[in-house]
Amino acid sequence: MNWIERDKAHVWHPFTPIKGAAEPIHIERGEGVYLYASDGRRFLDAIASWWVNIHGHGHPKIAQAIAEQALKLDHVLFAGFTHTPAITLAEKLLEVLPPTFSKVFYSDNGSTSVEVALKMAVQYFFNRGETHKFRFIAFEGAYHGDTFGAMSAAERSAFNAPFQKLLFDVVHIPTPTVENLEDSLAQFEAAAQQGDVAAFIFEPLVQGASGMLMYEAAGLDKLLALSKAYNIVCIADEVMTGFGRTGKIFATDHLTQKPDIICLSKGITGGFLPLGVTICNAKIFSAFDSEDMMKTFFHGHSYTANPIVCAAAVASMDILRGEECQNQIAMICRQHAAFLEKMKAHPLIKNIRQTGTILAIELHTGENTSYFNSIKAIIQPFFLENGILIRPLGNVLYLMPPYCITETELLGVYEVMENALVYLQKL
Repeated sequence: MNWIERDKAHVWHPFTPIKGAAEPIHIERGEGVYLYASDGRRFLDAIASWWVNIHGHGHPKIAQAIAEQALKLDHVLFAGFTHTPAITLAEKLLEVLPPTFSKVFYSDNGSTSVEVALKMAVQYFFNRGETHKFRFIAFEGAYHGDTFGAMSAAERSAFNAPFQKLLFDVVHIPTPTVENLEDSLAQFEAAAQQGDVAAFIFEPLVQGASGMLMYEAAGLDKLLALSKAYNIVCIADEVMTGFGRTGKIFATDHLTQKPDIICLSKGITGGFLPLGVTICNAKIFSAFDSEDMMKTFFHGHSYTANPIVCAAAVASMDILRGEECQNQIAMICRQHAAFLEKMKAHPLIKNIRQTGTILAIELHTGENTSYFNSIKAIIQPFFLENGILIRPLGNVLYLMPPYCITETELLGVYEVMENALVYLQKL
């Protein structure tokens, strides 16, 4: 059998209908911003392969760190043992977080980092004898992952429809825009006054899977202040927004108020290996800091704090904090802003928005804005034919390129995007 037949026979792809989808593209290698297919085509990865390859593909420093660590220590259980890569990574993360953060808990991916945070928040109150606090507040349109706790925190939608009877109750309030801030605050306070809310979980500044919806830090700051007034734990899901995506290392760096818990994944290893991290402040940790066995946080994974993965993350952090990478992030932010100004009056564009290195274009299509908008089936092939990998969220096109992209390459992506609009106007 050839690779197409073998793939069809044995492989089940995520977020993909079993029938009717285009044949998957067979990628043989990646280098920098490019992916190379077995048929000779080259694609500029304009979305960093689901937002993870922040430094591009095959960065030699991360690859070398992985190779060296693999020859030294591949894995060791993390209950009762430790190792240098995990310690070093924890130190590097805490260096760039507010000083209130104190403890780093490792897991496997973005969804598990959220699961850990939700459990940590509830057990924080449980360990203090406040067993009545177990509910959560989240935003409308929220997406926090595909495990059951993460799905529960998310908006009820087609993504989790088969499981809704199994999901726990969460209060969903409007994402705070200029227009609905007062309504958002009022709904938050009404829920908080019930006295049973343990935590407020949010995607800071950008709701990714919901269509790259963006909102201002000022409104979120007010919600965090309310949370603290009602003794509600604040959980920042920075799985997508972390590691430079909003122009700062973390989206919460734009806030005056700070969360109690932060969830990290995706870009943390530069896209080489999966890793989830949940970091809490001293207040949260204090409820677990006891000789009482029943106050233990009974959560763990077989590959918790895998040394090879941690070594990759350490190398990625060093690259991220370097002057060259920071200059690249600033360049992408500037170029996105200039392109936004150029395109904001285009008749096909319903809305164009930017936060840091994230640029999103919402198209007029005659249909509602939705992940299931039919324009995706038209526009994605156009970009692939022009050598650009994007994955539209329905009628929302977005760019989230690796930081190593050159200015010339980025301008080339914009040119294809303009050509795509011309193409759509002719249909």
